[in-house]
Amino acid sequence: MALVASTLLLAACGGGNSDNDSDAGGGVTIDWWHIGTTEPTATIYDQWVQDFEEQNPGVKVNVTALENEAFKSKMTTITAGGDMPDVYSTWGGGVLAQQVEAGLVKDLDVVGGTTMDQFTDAAIAPYRINGASYGIPVDAGMVGFWYNKALFEEAGIEEPPTTWTEFLETVQALKDADITPIALAGKEEWPGHFYWSYLAMRVAGLDALEEAAHTNDFTHPGFVEAGERLRELAELEPFQNGYLGADYSTPDGQAALMGSGRAAMELMGQWAPSVQADAGGGIGDDLGFFPFPEVEGGAGSLDEVFGGGNGFAVSANAPKEAVDFLVFISAPEQHAQYVESGAGLPVTEEAIELVEDPDLRVVAETMAAAGGFQLYLDQAFPPAVGGQVNSSVAELFAGVATPEQVTEAITEVARAEG
Repeated sequence: MALVASTLLLAACGGGNSDNDSDAGGGVTIDWWHIGTTEPTATIYDQWVQDFEEQNPGVKVNVTALENEAFKSKMTTITAGGDMPDVYSTWGGGVLAQQVEAGLVKDLDVVGGTTMDQFTDAAIAPYRINGASYGIPVDAGMVGFWYNKALFEEAGIEEPPTTWTEFLETVQALKDADITPIALAGKEEWPGHFYWSYLAMRVAGLDALEEAAHTNDFTHPGFVEAGERLRELAELEPFQNGYLGADYSTPDGQAALMGSGRAAMELMGQWAPSVQADAGGGIGDDLGFFPFPEVEGGAGSLDEVFGGGNGFAVSANAPKEAVDFLVFISAPEQHAQYVESGAGLPVTEEAIELVEDPDLRVVAETMAAAGGFQLYLDQAFPPAVGGQVNSSVAELFAGVATPEQVTEAITEVARAEG
């Protein structure tokens, strides 16, 4: 944690914009860095800035909008220097935890007032570090199985599976009907890590994942069993031909297979329907959604979800007006505008009724009722650990690593990082 050690001193010496909050006219300037570069988010964010400035004379919001990878790169550089933007995009998890440990982020439970009480437990979970909230969510979603109702009916499947045994039986029924059960982008690795992560949740449980994050030990028997269950699925050969070399959103990739009706299922986040439509045309009312099945005898349960979203944090030295800005964009009026536009799914129960798409409403309702939440593992842990999860699970899919070797490799990287 060389980054943490170096930034503690720098932060104490006065990072952020504490020396530049007031302009020549005595006003206050807030620097807001975000990743909302596409529509409708870009227009909504611009409107929020305009409305906030009109309601707060003397306050100016300077906006820096960056694409995801460019944002990550710049934030890595400025975090090392301890000079954070006043308000900035965050996905929570391991990176935010490092920033918190370095003293670079405000505790919003202390300064955010009742605003912090409105979010669902799953929506706020990625931004809670050591029991305190260091970010606010602007949208939230989860990974689950998107399926083709018509292909299920063709295979004689009456209901989506709720247990792992039923899921394997569903896969076999689809194969017997000469239907490709699952589309998977094996080349890109991150879609595959969803399977191992969910199985780790269902078998070992959320507490085991939390403990592993603190101990840097992923050799828990439940994690090994997760790999065994995944190998059990892979041995059924449920994926399309050539899946190990397939991309996600290309014309012959995972989303296109689902969107053109050539595969019956994909395990993907709430963005799946729009990507399916872009890549393969979409299947309209034939598209349905169901949660990742429960594993019989496992410590996890069906109502525990795996996902993430977008949020914002406030730097430790930001002016109080930066917190006011977050309170403003989290207000029901602004959040309703965001949800109604289709920019993202709601982070409050009250906004669920604004989701028009029936499948996405199921996602939003499932999130709101979640009995537990786990952030994507490649965000929940430090970047090197998350990357190793992706790589090791890809090796498991390819048959070049055993379930035990997967957990050992992740543990080795986690201990090196810790």
